[in-house]
Amino acid sequence: MLEVFSSPEAWVSLLTLTALEIVLGIDNIIFITILAGKLPKGERKKATRLGLGGALLTRLALLAAISWVTKLTTPLFSVMGYSVSGRDLVLILGGLFLVAKATFEIYDKVEAAQPLGSDGGSARKAQLASVVGQIMLLDIVFSLDSVITAVGMVQHLEVMVVAVIVAIIVMLIFAAPIGDFVERHPSIKILALSFLVMIGVLLVAEGTGQHFNRGYVYFAMAFSLVIELINMRYRARSQRP
Repeated sequence: MLEVFSSPEAWVSLLTLTALEIVLGIDNIIFITILAGKLPKGERKKATRLGLGGALLTRLALLAAISWVTKLTTPLFSVMGYSVSGRDLVLILGGLFLVAKATFEIYDKVEAAQPLGSDGGSARKAQLASVVGQIMLLDIVFSLDSVITAVGMVQHLEVMVVAVIVAIIVMLIFAAPIGDFVERHPSIKILALSFLVMIGVLLVAEGTGQHFNRGYVYFAMAFSLVIELINMRYRARSQRP
């Protein structure tokens, strides 16, 4: 394994892939943060750790079965002249689930009857097992997309494994602060759910053969977040006596 990292190209590949894995992991962090927020406070960190731990195990398992993963891009059948692969089916189903889940959460927090100042449906506390189960389900979708990207970028399995482990550690460090920030600001939570809807639509589009540059999507997300942070700052200053 050490021989692989003896060349500068391997280190460049490692840094590039690690950065890409972290960026792709933003989707995962947002989803885990939203679901963990429905749990009692004492269980949120546990759900986050289990969710990211599951993401790590899923990615490593897919890397271990790398020959099987590469076969997922092989067409299984055709619909109206369009070839559908196993990867396409996973992305479509995962994207639809993400859109449905995020839309339900937005409705639950905005339209459902609730006392003023309460946190929407989170008053009906979710079960830890249910939350972790949903996280693990989306972990498969995000991990599959992440691993296929890694396979296309790097030739050495050792580089992929190290990049995935480092990326998950970074995500684990920042997941708790991000979760606390989202919980303190309801408008950010709605914005995060809107991001999940957009990501779900993107997964469905990719599953149907429409490929988009994710850089534009992440730029739009970052721009929206910056605008909302400015609005929060403005509202806070306006409320001062």
